[in-house]
Amino acid sequence: MDKLKQLETFVSVASRGSLTAAGLAEGVAPAIMGRRLDALEERLGVKLLVRTTRRITLTHEGSAFLEDCQRLLADLATAEGSVSAGGVKASGHLRITAPAGFGRRHVAPLVPRFRELHPEVTLSLNLSDRVVDLAGEAVDCAVRVGDMPDSSLISVRLADNRRLCVATPAYLQRHGRPLQPQDLHRFDCLTLSSDASQTRGWAFSVPKGEGRELVYFKAAGPLDCSDGQVLHDWCLRGLGIAWRSTWEVESEVAAGTLEAVLEAFAAPPNGIYAVFVHAKHLPLRVRLWIDFLKHHYGQAGYWQAS
Repeated sequence: MDKLKQLETFVSVASRGSLTAAGLAEGVAPAIMGRRLDALEERLGVKLLVRTTRRITLTHEGSAFLEDCQRLLADLATAEGSVSAGGVKASGHLRITAPAGFGRRHVAPLVPRFRELHPEVTLSLNLSDRVVDLAGEAVDCAVRVGDMPDSSLISVRLADNRRLCVATPAYLQRHGRPLQPQDLHRFDCLTLSSDASQTRGWAFSVPKGEGRELVYFKAAGPLDCSDGQVLHDWCLRGLGIAWRSTWEVESEVAAGTLEAVLEAFAAPPNGIYAVFVHAKHLPLRVRLWIDFLKHHYGQAGYWQAS
């Protein structure tokens, strides 16, 4: 059985939640979809899906494999498109969205460059911190930072992102440096007052036995704000320690304006993704936009210089 067809079937079933829906989309019987999945799991020697009469759920291994399969299929579509398109120019209207803070720094400045390369493409950029319904609002592509829980969408990993505790050299000179996460109780922590990603606290990786575990620290201080840019500005003014993403502070850390602390306890990175609705024939303008972002974010020194 064709390995590629097995992967496509796995992604389709996982995205649609049932053999019947995936079979209807392809025009084959659910039993055929089931046999492909059986063959894939047998070949890999691992259970990817738990199938009952009511629902289909991904196993832990299946969730990890799904992200890899989505990326591989998206890369394959891009490669085929670049060949089949030949000399055809990208055209039409491209609708994209990104989180407000990230979008201002790392998406909006790239839009004019993209249009210089593809002048026949018009573009709408929506900067919003809410999770936009791509299908419902007819958005072609979203840039998202963090874990990708929605398996119904296709995601392409563009770059890694980490969280760092940072402060100005002057603040650290006055107050000292925390040596372990619990030391933060003695410092002024600049915290977000309304951000679901930080309700559990600041994440740290700490030793446990022969390995490490992820723990959360409930940071507190005299100042908090619902806007991340304000916290960033306060941190630059030397008002305390902030827990910020590398996409926001890496250039200041490289320049010495901010210093990272507790780096030995930094949590594992999450990702920066291009996300789009599953489509058999992704428009050329969307494929080119994703490749464009991946190229720029992958350049050596991009995050330090941005």
